[in-house]
Amino acid sequence: MNTGNSKNVFIIVLVAILSSVVTLLGYNVINRNNGSSSLSDLPGNRISEEVRAYADSFEQDKNVVLTNLTTSDGYPDFTEAAAKSVDGVVHVKTTTISQQQYINPFDFFFGFGDRMPSQPREQVGFGSGVIISKDGYIITNNHVVENANEVSVTLNDNREFNAKVVGTDRMSDIALLKIDGDDFPYLTFGNSDALRVGEWVLAVGNPFNLTSTVTAGIVSAKNRGNVMGGGLGIQSFIQIDAAVNPGNSGGALVNTRGELVGINTAIYSQTGNFAGYAFAVPISIAGKIAADLKEYGTVQRALLGISAPNIENIRRQDPNKARELSQIRGVLVEDFSDRSAAKAAGIQKGDVITAINNVPIRSFAELQSQLNRYRPGDKVSVTVDRNGNSRSFNVELTNDEGSTEITRGTNALSTLGATFKQIPDERKRALGISSGIEVESVESNGLFRKEGINKGFIIMRINNTPVNSESDINNIVAATSNRQDKVLLVAGFYPNGRTQYIAIDLTNR
Repeated sequence: MNTGNSKNVFIIVLVAILSSVVTLLGYNVINRNNGSSSLSDLPGNRISEEVRAYADSFEQDKNVVLTNLTTSDGYPDFTEAAAKSVDGVVHVKTTTISQQQYINPFDFFFGFGDRMPSQPREQVGFGSGVIISKDGYIITNNHVVENANEVSVTLNDNREFNAKVVGTDRMSDIALLKIDGDDFPYLTFGNSDALRVGEWVLAVGNPFNLTSTVTAGIVSAKNRGNVMGGGLGIQSFIQIDAAVNPGNSGGALVNTRGELVGINTAIYSQTGNFAGYAFAVPISIAGKIAADLKEYGTVQRALLGISAPNIENIRRQDPNKARELSQIRGVLVEDFSDRSAAKAAGIQKGDVITAINNVPIRSFAELQSQLNRYRPGDKVSVTVDRNGNSRSFNVELTNDEGSTEITRGTNALSTLGATFKQIPDERKRALGISSGIEVESVESNGLFRKEGINKGFIIMRINNTPVNSESDINNIVAATSNRQDKVLLVAGFYPNGRTQYIAIDLTNR
């Protein structure tokens, strides 16, 4: 071969190789700049360490993730996310035995007792739930299963299971159920923090008992407060415009990758049906609550121990001051609780909290959203604005009693120090009562013995709620343990005796 030709061929090959290398390098740089280097690097796919810990407690496979899909025309494609989600969402059926209660005015004055019988009435309710582990843990709403005597769930493949209520939390309206089995389809936790206003989401549930229903919409707001009149303990909901109706409660809010980013909880409506807006508890909060209920039996709430001004109340009395407060970008520390973690760390009245662990805080809802993902004893960095200067404090969060201890849910029977036996309907009729359970035995060091309740005492109501089973007592004690006023008011009597009302302080156990 001619030497000149060989050199030309060599030069051409070398130029081709160099061109290819430059092209590949340029492509990678462009991809990095566009944020599309790999699925795992996408911000929407990265969840916080806390949420990852909650997911790990249910042994979720972090690799089970779909990519964002689009049609050939460039429109969002929800088909794969919907197909994955419907198998992980269940239909929840509850059965509640309720009894009409008649108030006897002579009961309070003459001690004749509550001896007005009524027929028990069965009520059936429906809702949705989301399987979050292959061994059958299910998140739903507390109001779906509250006071239920029986709970059953039906999967998308029509298999039906009896469900155990592992724990409930009224403040967040979240409950955790468990069904027996293995290898159930489940939804993995997504990054609810990364959701953006305008992003597409799917609501999956069973509205009006129309099972496996999927609706689509966008995130229309985040950190929405004052939902349901502010009656719930969290004020940081995801607001969506996907159609959500009665029966959707406890169902899944998923992103276009089929990841669980929220639990559908409430709707804004004057008719009871969908009127344009619905609200979901972010999975960053719901996942933590579910993990707490599984591990501890009760929710671990971490507090700074501060109070902030109620702008709505101030607005009614001083609109100008309310307008001034609403301009503050952060949370004004108005006062402290009796035992305050924030005060102990050096935070002062008048400080404005602007960040928690470097996450910006612009409102009380955002502050609460951040604190809801921690437990007592966790340490956080709190950034405040003090007279125009930024300062940071390390705060060890506490529980509502000012302690850093983790609390564990207790069985009502061990808490009260008693055992119980159900009363047959024939004996209830003979006693003239509509509800009741008999104390079978008491322990010498239990709360019942301490307050004078002994064997043979018949309990009709606790905290004005009828009791007919040990499950009823467990539920009432668990709910009362989560309140600030931890007192049980027991109404009952000994056979042939007068009705007694006995107060039991659970903090004395």
